[in-house]
Amino acid sequence: MKQRIVITLVVALLGANLIFAAKLYSAANSKSDKDNPYTQMELLTRVMELIRKDYVDADKVAYTNLTYGALRGMLNSLDPHSQFMEPTAYEDMKEDTGGKFGGLGIQIGLSKDGFISVIAPIEDTPAARAGILPGDRIAKIEGKPTDRMSLNEAVHQLRGEPGTKVTITVFRAKAKDPGERLKDYTITRAEIPVFSVKDAKILENNIGYVRITQFNEPTADEFEKALKKLEGQGMDALVIDLRNNPGGLLESAKQIAGKFVPAGQLIVSTEGRDLANKLVYKSEYGKKRLSYPIVLLINNGSASGSEIVAGALQDLKRAVLVGETTFGKGSVQSIIGLADGSALRLTTAKYYTPSHKVIHEHGVIPDISVPISEEDERKLAEQRVRANMPPEEGQEKVEKIPDVQLERAVDLLKGVKLFAKQAKAGKSFAN
Repeated sequence: MKQRIVITLVVALLGANLIFAAKLYSAANSKSDKDNPYTQMELLTRVMELIRKDYVDADKVAYTNLTYGALRGMLNSLDPHSQFMEPTAYEDMKEDTGGKFGGLGIQIGLSKDGFISVIAPIEDTPAARAGILPGDRIAKIEGKPTDRMSLNEAVHQLRGEPGTKVTITVFRAKAKDPGERLKDYTITRAEIPVFSVKDAKILENNIGYVRITQFNEPTADEFEKALKKLEGQGMDALVIDLRNNPGGLLESAKQIAGKFVPAGQLIVSTEGRDLANKLVYKSEYGKKRLSYPIVLLINNGSASGSEIVAGALQDLKRAVLVGETTFGKGSVQSIIGLADGSALRLTTAKYYTPSHKVIHEHGVIPDISVPISEEDERKLAEQRVRANMPPEEGQEKVEKIPDVQLERAVDLLKGVKLFAKQAKAGKSFAN
């Protein structure tokens, strides 16, 4: 009797194990199917053919349209900075980094909550003169809502022949006047020559000032010319203004930072899943400025390349950062050209400062925090625009306000210079 009970229990246990094993096998197969490229490609092809057969508008179902649409969705689902670029968008991107393009003069991207937003307006462009500010959300383009529009589509709609107009609806969440929160701007497109280094001048007490508006191919050469000009005028301390600089080319940012640190010094590193994306970028040989003190001005419109320069010079104790925490765009996008002239902009790694601090979604925190209001930022932007316009065009009354961040930078450098002078005098006296 006992033997029969034991046998029955064993059979029951074996049965239970077999059922459990079958469930595990089924789950594994299901998971395997989800990650099986052939299964998923079959699904994609099946959907494409169903669309081509039954979709109501036959002019929208060409294979190219469906393929590009699928690729846009695929890349957009990854993160705000990965995207599929059709051939025209890829050509536009190459023009941007080359130093000239046509349009309004704004750098746009997807905000952390997925809205098409202005990273920064470019100096002396139609958008800057119209009063567009960093952080503005573009709610509509020519009356068409952008909530379902890809970044590529938005860029394509904003661009056009110089002299043509486009109306954008901007949402400005922080505007004090409720009537200013949602506002239409009709802006005339222009050819946008990007001179990335501006306003090189001596402020006072032999303190130089240079503003870098973005990092493109000519930036390092333009910056070198500006430094030589200021050094020829007796500069012995420097303010570098990276406020509202949305970034650009990594190589350009590396070259700028490398002018102020010894050759061979680590400036930035990248790390990704592929070991090929684990790279280090070091300062190269060339003329170095290792002696005079530097202050970098940053704010929440400083992104990407600006954050690389700021993070490197801060970590290496080569500059003091004044202003506000930067945007926090510290990921690496690799451009992969495809056979039909289109391309992928794919996030493949993240940037790390020399001390291995991550920039992405954290930003670079200033050594000295000097916040300013959005209203004051707008007024300062207007002052810069008027200053760079011909006298007959720039006479419109604009309320002038002090640039408190710049003033703090100058005061800091005055103190550093005074301390260095006193220390040198004390050493000479002791000798």
